[in-house]
This record gives sequence, C-alpha cells and structure tokens, in this order.
Amino acid sequence: MDSALLDFSSLPRFDTILPDQVAPAVRQLLEEGRQTILRCTAPDLPATWKDFVTPMVDAGERLGRAWGVVAHLHGVMDTPEWREAYNAMLPEVTRYYAELGQNLALFAKYRTLRDSPAFAQLTATQQRIVENAVRDFRLSGAELPEDQKPRFQAIQEELAQLGAKFSENLLDATNAFSEHITAEADLAGLPPDAIGAARARAEQAGKEGWLFSLQIPSYLPVMQYADNRELRARLYRAYSTRASEFSSELGHPKWDNAPLIASIVGLRKEEAEILGYADFSEVSLVPKMAESPQQVLDFLHDLARRAKPFAERDMRELREFAAACLGLAELEPWDMAWASEKLRQARYSYSDQEVKQYFPEAKVLSGLFHVIERLYGLQIREDQAPVWHPDVRFFRIERAGQLVGQFYLDLYSRDTKRGGAWMDSAISRRRTAQGIQTPVAYLVCNFPGPVDGKPATFSHDDVQTLFHECGHGLHHLLTRIEELWVAGIDGVEWDAVELPSQFMENFCWEWDVLQNMTSHIDSGEPLPRALFDKMLAAKNFQSGMQTVRQLEFALFDLRLHHDWRLSPQHDVLALIEEVRREVAVLFPPAWHRFPNSFSHIFAGGYAAGYYSYKWAEVLSADAFAAFEEARQGDGSVFDAATGKRFLDEILSVGGSRPALESFKAFRGRAPTVDALLRHSGMVEA
Repeated sequence: MDSALLDFSSLPRFDTILPDQVAPAVRQLLEEGRQTILRCTAPDLPATWKDFVTPMVDAGERLGRAWGVVAHLHGVMDTPEWREAYNAMLPEVTRYYAELGQNLALFAKYRTLRDSPAFAQLTATQQRIVENAVRDFRLSGAELPEDQKPRFQAIQEELAQLGAKFSENLLDATNAFSEHITAEADLAGLPPDAIGAARARAEQAGKEGWLFSLQIPSYLPVMQYADNRELRARLYRAYSTRASEFSSELGHPKWDNAPLIASIVGLRKEEAEILGYADFSEVSLVPKMAESPQQVLDFLHDLARRAKPFAERDMRELREFAAACLGLAELEPWDMAWASEKLRQARYSYSDQEVKQYFPEAKVLSGLFHVIERLYGLQIREDQAPVWHPDVRFFRIERAGQLVGQFYLDLYSRDTKRGGAWMDSAISRRRTAQGIQTPVAYLVCNFPGPVDGKPATFSHDDVQTLFHECGHGLHHLLTRIEELWVAGIDGVEWDAVELPSQFMENFCWEWDVLQNMTSHIDSGEPLPRALFDKMLAAKNFQSGMQTVRQLEFALFDLRLHHDWRLSPQHDVLALIEEVRREVAVLFPPAWHRFPNSFSHIFAGGYAAGYYSYKWAEVLSADAFAAFEEARQGDGSVFDAATGKRFLDEILSVGGSRPALESFKAFRGRAPTVDALLRHSGMVEA
C-alpha cells in the first residue's frame, strides 16, 4: 500500500499523512503482526533471540510507530476528522494488543528462551527484555483460563475507549466555555499580554471587546491577576465543573465524565481480580519500584505529616494578609491565586508578570540548549522536517558532529490540542542491519503564543515546565541502549521515569543559567541579580501548600484503586473529601468536580501511579544534590565529571537495568528524602 503512514524510512511524513489513510494502513500492519506471530509461534521455530525475538520486535515497532503518529495527531490536532480516524481504529488496535498479551504460544516461547542454556549467552539488556516480557504476559492475562480471556480482552478494549472519551469530553468542555468582556474596567489588574491575547481571541470570533477561555494561557492570568472578583469566580466555577453534570448548563450533558469514572474504576477492579490480585493498585505496582500499595501509602502519609505544618502556616499567613491588606474577611478558592500573587509582591517586591518579561521564547530556548550542551558535551541546532502545524519547530542533537537524536517542539496552546505538557516517542534508538536508528521525540507544551507582534514570553513556571519535558526528552534521546523495549524511557519503572525531568527543573534556579537565558522583551537587558535574589527568596513560597495538594491527588488516586469501592455511599467525591480532611488546607466548594478532569489517572498512564511524581522527586532532588556538592568555585553547578556520571548511569542506560541500581551507580548509595525537604524549604530553621 502506498501510504505515508507506512513509510518508516525516515521521519513521519506529516505533510502528506491524512486521516483517511489511518484505517487501511493500520489494518495492514495488524495483519502483518498477526502473520509474524503465527510464524514465530510455529513449533519448529527455535526460541532464540535471532529467530524469535527479533522478528517480533520488528513487527511491533512498525505498528507502534504508525499508531504512535495517529495517537500523537489525535492529541495535538484533535479535529473532527482526526478524532474519527483515531476512534475508529482504537478498538481494533486495543484488541490486537490484548490478543498478543494473551497468546499462550508466545508466552511459552519466551519462557522457553528464559529457561534455556541460550539465555545465559544473551546480554544483560536482552535478558531484562525477556524477563519483562514474561512478566507482562502474566499481567496481560496469558495464564488465564480460556473461558476468562474474552472478558479480559473486552475489558481492555472498553478501558481504551473510555479513556479516549474522557479526554475528548474534557477538551470539548474546555473549549465550549468563553467569557466575553466588553467593559475595560473589568480588565483591571490583568497584564497587557493577557489582555492582548483576549482581544485577538475576540477578533477571531468576530466580537468586540475581549474573550477569555478555559485554556490555561487564558485562564491562569485571570485567576492570578484580575482584580474583578466576580470574573474570577465565574471562570473558577466554569473550570472546576468541566466535563461534569454541570456541562448540561452549556447544553452538553453527554460530556459528563462521572459515569466514565465509575466504569473505568470498576473495570480496573474487575481486571485485577481476574488476574488474581486484590485490587488494581497491586497490578499497577508490579512493574514499578515501589513494592506494595502499603509502602506507597506509608511514603505519602509520612510526607504529608512533614509537609502539613508548613502548609497550615502558608494558609494562615495568606488569610491574615488577605484580611489585613486586601479587605477579604473570607478567602474563597477563586481568591487564592490572586491573593497569593499580592502577598508575593508585598513580601518579595516582585510579580510573576515582571519576571515574565525577561523570558522571551528565543532566549529561553537558547539558554535551555546551553545547559544541555554544557552538561553533556552536545550541540543542538535547528533542523527541517515535515510538521503538523506551522508553529512546530524541529531540532537535531549532535556530539562531535555526529547525529545523536532529533525532536519536535510544539510550544503554543491551541483549541485542537489537549491540555498540559508531555514528551512522547516518535522513533526509538535501536541497532538495525542498516546501523543505529536515530531516536526522535515529541516535546509538547501549552504556552501562550506571540501577541501584538511581540515574541512569546514565558513565566518562570512555564520555563520549568519546558525544562521538565526536555528532561524526559533527553532520557529518550541520549540512550546508548541498542535494543527496543528498554531503550530511552521504555522499560523504566513508572515511578522513576520522572527523575530526569524533575532533575532538569533545578537548573531554572541557578544564577549562571538564568544569566544566559534572560533578555527583557523591551530593553534586552538580562534578569537583574537583585530580581533573581527576590525570586530565590520566594522559591519556596507556599511550598507546603503545593506539596499537600500533590499529596491530595496521589492519595486520592491510590486509594481509589486500592481500598475504595464505588457505590452510592462511597463515590469519588466522598473519597476526595476524606483525603482532604487528612492532608489539605484548602477545601473547594461542594460543586467542585476535580475528578472529572483528572486526565492523568483516567485518560493517561498514571492510574494508581500518580504518587510517582513525589516518589521520583525524592530521586531527582537527591541526584541534583550531587551537582550542588560538586559546585565550582564560581558557584556553577556545571561539573563535567558529575554531568558525565549522570549521563552514563541514568540517562544512557534507559530501562536496561532496575532504576534503583542506576541511581545507586550514580549516587553511590540509596536515595534519601533529605534533599527534597531542603529544596522545598520544609526544614525547620
């Protein structure tokens, strides 16, 4: 078939890939995969790496790359045509992988290879791949009785469809709301770039005045800066009730994600019980670092115990400030970001908006690339490739003139792009008959774009997000492993996969880094040292509140999949309230519907795994402490030997060995929580 989706000779042909190519191309690859499975499970085929594993890897990569392009476009170009093309094939792809995971003949071949004398001749990386395969077959139901397999497979298909629908409902509900402002007085407090973007949005809609949406670049400035309390309250309610029963107020009751949540959690519970586990959290933890749900709960409860006194202090100070200086006797949830910004300005004499003027896009990217180049001896240059949108840019990473990896950068928010920020694999590194296959990554954010002819400027939080996703990208791109399934981020325990990303965020707080990545949008002057010192003093502003909020999400997720049975008496809202009573200091209104937009666990890969952010933050803070300990005489953290060790022991090995082994090889010991508490300012003076 002559299809751009079936061209694996180079980069994806985004300039010629069309939605109507999806079904025929993917069906051809599914059939090729099934034929490969038949050949590989033939009784007379030896269970060796060359005869058995390599053909399976080849077929799996072709399907994975093509379907990865389709899934990517569904996320960044969610037009009706691409949504229809993706959803039409999702059940067939899900069914294929479910059948694959339950194929007893394949399972037997892997076990035969593992138990044979040939296993000892494999490399350690190849042995880990075989061991992982045996584990994953068990988790996919390969050992189930034949009469249970159809139900298990049906669960996988339904979960995939429900997850896609959850994400689509949230995107549609987000896009459906807009706040039209016609009185300039209502804009008081808002920064000029937010006002300019709202004016441009209104012009595009053929309206006078200003138009605000629930997209993060539009929503957050209102919550943080708008003096109009009623405006903040309206947007807060709209944002907090997205994809809920309140969507019927917009004429779209079909967007309510609550029934989907109940179905998803119920199906996951059923899946776990079919596999012989007590609950889905036990299934989720099998391929992770954490050993049991109780170990994770103990970790989260211990961190909550340490953080809550700091969170209570943060909230007490904010309430006292709001009452004394802002005339707010009662601090409502829609006042929190606004009042916090006022307190930050009063305490540290600077605002996020002031800092934002020093982070134009070009300078930020230059500074980011400078960090990577200094840490790992690389060069990053802009390159050319077909892209899915004119705003997308493409780059290459080289070492001594040799190509190491390439990545797409899609920075700006769009109505057709799902929210948040993420990194995903386009092509993974592996050795083929033609040589080493160059890895390629997608780096996707939702930042505000250029306004009124000026370049885009990013908040310091945006800059940290960019560094975070680039950390994931480096994990994928700088691997030296030459076998798929454990190259880059593949095969890395989920609760360790955030280590390289959170590690990179630390560089956003280093003076010698910010000197090279700031330039005022008007004057061109770099960030003043005095302003940086204020930022540093405010670095842990409300860190206690931020920590318990993340713990709230993590505990809700784990308990939902561990010890909470959904019923009329035990619904998700009751659970989130119970968790908040333990860890939270901020309690939203009864109509708040946070679970309905919690895409990480209902439409992403974080089910019973959201704790990974805090778990990996312990690892990342401890890893960065090694750079702090090796700090140069000029204060720089760019120690070449430490950077090389981090590259060699963490980034380059991917999932070829257990993450704890990699950490110990880098740090020389097991991780401790001390650096995280110190970095977060949660240590008593």
